[in-house]
Amino acid sequence: MKLAFRIARRYLFSKKSTNAINIISGVAMLGIMVATFSFILVLSVFNGFEDFVSSLYNTFNPDFKIEVKKGKFFTLEEDQLDKIIELPGVKAAAAVLEENAVVMYKEKPLIVTIKGVDQQYRQVSMVDTTIVHGEFLLQEDDQDFAVIGFGVEAMLGIRLFNQFDPLYIYLPKRNAKTSSLNPENAFEKKPIIAAGTFSIQADFDSRYVIVPLRFARDLMKRETAVSTYEIALANGARSADVQMQIASIIGDDYVVKDRYQQDEFMYKVMQAENWAVYAILSFILLITGFNIIGSLSMLVLEKRKDIGILKAMGADHQLISRIFLLEGLLLGGIGALVGMVLATIVCLIQMHFEVIKLSGNTFLIDAYPVSLRSSDFVWVSITVVVITLLASYFPAKKAAAQSQLIAAE
Repeated sequence: MKLAFRIARRYLFSKKSTNAINIISGVAMLGIMVATFSFILVLSVFNGFEDFVSSLYNTFNPDFKIEVKKGKFFTLEEDQLDKIIELPGVKAAAAVLEENAVVMYKEKPLIVTIKGVDQQYRQVSMVDTTIVHGEFLLQEDDQDFAVIGFGVEAMLGIRLFNQFDPLYIYLPKRNAKTSSLNPENAFEKKPIIAAGTFSIQADFDSRYVIVPLRFARDLMKRETAVSTYEIALANGARSADVQMQIASIIGDDYVVKDRYQQDEFMYKVMQAENWAVYAILSFILLITGFNIIGSLSMLVLEKRKDIGILKAMGADHQLISRIFLLEGLLLGGIGALVGMVLATIVCLIQMHFEVIKLSGNTFLIDAYPVSLRSSDFVWVSITVVVITLLASYFPAKKAAAQSQLIAAE
């Protein structure tokens, strides 16, 4: 193997009798370099957007959610909840009661999701860090307040801390009969003052109105029921272990969802996009592999005399074949290495200085997000090795066959 590598390295850097071979070899190496550079760069940008979107959803979604498998509302036993809170991997647990409702402000209606939360909610969610107007205030003495999404505020034109024009929340009464003469009798109605506005992402901003749990329970006429329990993971705890421990406490009638399971469709779409990008870039890299075939084929013709000398010295056709396989791997490997280094430098510059900006003012970030992952480098390296081996196989086989012809002559 050492002899084959030394000869392949000499062939790669030595001057050829025909200048076209040097040019084609350079083009092949440049093609691999550009393709690898693009490969890492594009995947890193996709990773950046994926991390950014995940961070937005993770700001609103907790580490775990406990939901009932059948039905919508439930009540955990006190001992079950106590056991969950006492788990070493659990930081806090908040009771949540959600229901769709109609919000009315100055005769303007909007369908929203009312989210009633208890006092532990700020420990399981980071919504309070996304306040853009007002403050995250739900209760003050006996007064209840609401924290609304930025989209809700914009669509209804809500003024915060406006005691003269509160929000009115309408919810259908349970088992109520609708009357055409007085349809409002079929709805529960409660006023509440908006104290703050959060801005995370359009899906949340235009949908949610967060209120105290006692307010939601009084509106829905459910004294102890919840729709979910949101749980925060303690620092250093293993998510899978804590999820299994919680599931064993609550039993088979409930389900514990981690962050991925809470938005499974979104994460699957992002993974599908990554694989689609990987397939397209692999195809481009495969096309650049044809340059390696051309370069090595011409090199085999160039080194016909050397092949004959090696054969006369006792080299078998496997050694001859191995030389040109290694030649192709060196060609592709050097190009890939340079491409990865350049892509890493560009990504680091973008991460620290945000050189390339996003156009328009519709984004929550100013520059393209970038995230370097070691798995990308591993997959790109494997792809380059496979493609260069495939591209080198036919010239290497031709060289081995040529050595047999020379021996026959």
